[in-house]
Amino acid sequence: MIEWINANLLCIGVPCALVLTGLFFTLRTGLTCAAHPKRMLRGMLQGSESGTSPLRALTLALAGTLGVGNLVGVASAIWYGGAGAVFWMWVSAFVAMALKYAEVVLAVSHRRTDAKGNYSGGAMYYILDCFRSRGCAGLGKLLAAVFAALCVLDGLSMGCVIQTNAIGGVFQGICGIPPLLTGALLCIATLVIMLGGSARIMKATDFLVPLMTGGFALLSIAVLVLRAPQIPSALRSILGAVTDLRALLGGAGGFAVARALRYGTMRGLVSNEAGCGTAPIAHACANTDHPAKQGFWGIFEVFADTLVLCSMTALVILVSYDKVMMYGDNSIMMTVRAYTCVLGDWSGYFLCAMVLFFGFATVVCWGHYALEALSYLTESRGVRAGFICLFSLGAAVGTMTSPTALWQVADLAIGTMTLINLAVLLLMQGEVRRWTVDYFSR
Repeated sequence: MIEWINANLLCIGVPCALVLTGLFFTLRTGLTCAAHPKRMLRGMLQGSESGTSPLRALTLALAGTLGVGNLVGVASAIWYGGAGAVFWMWVSAFVAMALKYAEVVLAVSHRRTDAKGNYSGGAMYYILDCFRSRGCAGLGKLLAAVFAALCVLDGLSMGCVIQTNAIGGVFQGICGIPPLLTGALLCIATLVIMLGGSARIMKATDFLVPLMTGGFALLSIAVLVLRAPQIPSALRSILGAVTDLRALLGGAGGFAVARALRYGTMRGLVSNEAGCGTAPIAHACANTDHPAKQGFWGIFEVFADTLVLCSMTALVILVSYDKVMMYGDNSIMMTVRAYTCVLGDWSGYFLCAMVLFFGFATVVCWGHYALEALSYLTESRGVRAGFICLFSLGAAVGTMTSPTALWQVADLAIGTMTLINLAVLLLMQGEVRRWTVDYFSR
């Protein structure tokens, strides 16, 4: 039943809803933001004196958005859609920027403050406020609770088990490390970090995100420098195939695989986590004096993730495509070979470390998302502690078992969350527009 829903309803409805809603917000607010780049930059650079800085909130969000799909999703897009798929990935990213901006603005404007002055928020709060302001508080409570419950479920499946399964597989295949040992270490590390609460989770992402993005970027730049003569040809192959329908379909699917669900989640249905309502949980904790300012960081999140890191991966693959194309459906080996054929076998071990960093950062971030959603549903400390133990155990189990069935659960959860969130975004589009005009009219 779940497989039928995913294949026949969500596979069609979610991508169409994402594209149409993204285009709407691009026209509604995106063009206004694009017309004032200096004002956007100034708003982003205005730091906070206390609490969680906007940049730190971005780091947490990037930990969830970045994942092992950055290493394999682009390879899948190119294999199925050709070089022109990369162009459509870029186009999809611009649409995703407006969506991410809108949901971050709403998350900041509808967040809550606890007794210690700390912020918390996310889609469940603006869903509740949306229907309450329209005299439908009961419906708002129901939909917000459903969204929060699905977020918890998706955190356990896609955010934990599926991620650690990729880590365990790579360490066993490249380094020969047994999955049992990898799982035990991941379980302990996850438990220690999550027991420290939001503060320790953010410290972990503060460390992991710069390390993994910087290391991956340096490795990619090294390949592109050594293969510089092939870059013009790669760019021509990208731009020369933009009218290819096969490239269009492959690019849209590959973009989703690479960004939102890392390593294939949603099979090409969700782009860059924009629109599914998860990343706003991270941005809502930022100490900022205007929702639009944090919304600009949401735009930057999509830019850094897709237009920078994914583009690097795409070019690395394309400049050596004649040497890696034989791997076909094995996207991870295609990506690894694209680096090792230029830099040598040592780079394979480096990529193994990158899979660990990308995957574990996603685990930690989604643990935070799930805890925030759980806190919306219940304030019980016992339930919270039990979930942390279950989540940590899931990190170990994921390295040793095939998460085939969990893919279907994760697809259904993220697809349903996305449809709920997009409907609320459209209902609240006037508020997003007002915050945007308010900031740029100052």
